Amino acid sequence: MTESRPSKAQERFLKNEKRHHLLVGSARFLVFFLFAGLWELSADLGVIDSFIFSSPSRIVLCFYTMAMDKSIFLHIGITLYETLISFFLTVLISVTLAVLLWANRTASQIAEPYLVMLNSLPKSALAPLLIVWLGSHMHTIILAAVSVAVFGSILTLYTGFTQTDPDLIRLIRSLGGSKKDVLTKVLLPSSIPLLISTMKVNIGLCLVGVIIGEFLCANAGLGYLIIYASQVFKMDLLVMSIVILCLLSTCLYQGIAWIEKRLPF
Repeated sequence: MTESRPSKAQERFLKNEKRHHLLVGSARFLVFFLFAGLWELSADLGVIDSFIFSSPSRIVLCFYTMAMDKSIFLHIGITLYETLISFFLTVLISVTLAVLLWANRTASQIAEPYLVMLNSLPKSALAPLLIVWLGSHMHTIILAAVSVAVFGSILTLYTGFTQTDPDLIRLIRSLGGSKKDVLTKVLLPSSIPLLISTMKVNIGLCLVGVIIGEFLCANAGLGYLIIYASQVFKMDLLVMSIVILCLLSTCLYQGIAWIEKRLPF
């Protein structure tokens, strides 16, 4: 059997797609290097105060100094650990409660206004209360991070569950299927894209919650470094911590996107 070759139109389309991706990637790097170069040049020429605004070279030097004594990896590791634990707890709790609310109409109608209220509550106001209740511990930071993401996640998943194709549910019912069959054969499989989308949002929210917790009750972590650096006016350390947070959040998001690409749907 001879393999069918792509048509000229397909070849042009693939070539244009490759050119587009190359253009986008090049533009991203160009914007980054132009920004970093302009920042460094402005600091060197005295246009901006390098003590206040720092500069890329000072940030790199600060990272190198902390990398030599491995202290920066400790802070990154603690923040990453707290974020991942809170993320997995958020996914587990939100999926479980969303399923329970879907399975019990009365419970969902009772709980919905409270979930809306808790989701609207500024979580930075809730974190000090958790510290008073639980003390200054890592599990308090994790709980604060979970509280940032879990209520909105429950509402999103529950709404998605209630919008599942009713024809598929009726089909399972007509074949003698139970509510469990509807859940395992229709609801959860069809909600995987929604779950992945929610996870993309939650991973960032959990990182935000961890940083809020570290601002208030930590002695290690990137949030602690930011607060410490602002108190002693070490702007190189402060900006470096923010840059690392940006990179960390990007990597976590891309990790979820990588999983999404390998799921069969």
